[in-house]
Amino acid sequence: MKFIKYKNIEVSYMYFYIHMITEIICFYSISKNIGNMSFLWTIPFIYDALAFVPQSLIGYFKDKHPKVKIGLIGIITLLIGFIFYEFNIISIFLGLFLICMGNAFIHVEGAYKTISTSDGHLSFSAIFVSGGSFGLILGKVFRSIGIPFFAIFILGLTMIPYEMLTNTYKIENSKCSNYNYHNKNINKYLIILLTVFIVIIRGYCGYGIPTSWNKTVLQTVLLYVIMGTGKALGGILSDKFGIRKIAILSTLLAIPFLCFGNNIMMISIIGVMLFSMTMSITLGSLVSVLKRKPGLAFGITTISLFLGTLPIFFIKITYSMTNTKFIIIKFFMFFIFIIINFIINIEKAT
Repeated sequence: MKFIKYKNIEVSYMYFYIHMITEIICFYSISKNIGNMSFLWTIPFIYDALAFVPQSLIGYFKDKHPKVKIGLIGIITLLIGFIFYEFNIISIFLGLFLICMGNAFIHVEGAYKTISTSDGHLSFSAIFVSGGSFGLILGKVFRSIGIPFFAIFILGLTMIPYEMLTNTYKIENSKCSNYNYHNKNINKYLIILLTVFIVIIRGYCGYGIPTSWNKTVLQTVLLYVIMGTGKALGGILSDKFGIRKIAILSTLLAIPFLCFGNNIMMISIIGVMLFSMTMSITLGSLVSVLKRKPGLAFGITTISLFLGTLPIFFIKITYSMTNTKFIIIKFFMFFIFIIINFIINIEKAT
């Protein structure tokens, strides 16, 4: 991405890599037990809960103690948990707990650094977060084709020099004063609540996207690559054309592709990419009202995302494009999504 010439943009590239390797380890691990009836939904549920929910507390801690290197702590914790999980040392759930905690620490450190060094640009956190989609699918594929544990572990060790290198970049604006994407005529607590609602909707809709065309490994890989690309593009295009334009246009254009692309791969993946572009926009809105607490702002989005995906563990959902109710519900959710984005976001103040 040589066309992105912002100062410190290298931090986002390095954390793209760290995030990708983190998710490779996590999903390589939990894929070991997916399909095992004893852990049919237990492992994924615990993983989502422990990896997502604590990030708000960890983020708050990072905001209060910015000099603590929680990224390095996270990598070490993740690798120890990886060993415990793979070899079932003491308990598989102890290994899972350590993996989740390592994941959470790494996420918060990546968010804190990419936000604090970005000078208000959304591209940084968008590129960082996009690495997760690539790592998620690679972890599953590596497990399915039999890549050995030691190879993945060595890959995990490569995160350490990159993490140490990110510490050499000076955080020039820890107060995030250049994040001014929110509508100042609206109470900041209302903006937080509305943004949380948006992320919950996005999380639910993300799990509910019908993709009956997705039947091969290659198609699954393509789906996650498109998701990751969309997340990165959302921030990049918002910096260039404005947060409100991208928030509304990407969601508006995604509606027909997502609602009617169930059986047609090319139509569906366009919708997935467009809808994925909203990630950095909601984060930008939260950081704008929580300027002194970027770690907490990021943690709020992860809790909201978990709440949006929570129904999938308890409610069996079936999709059919002949189901009129399904289409109406999706249209309604997307409509609310667009309206809230229009209300709370403005183009960046100069």
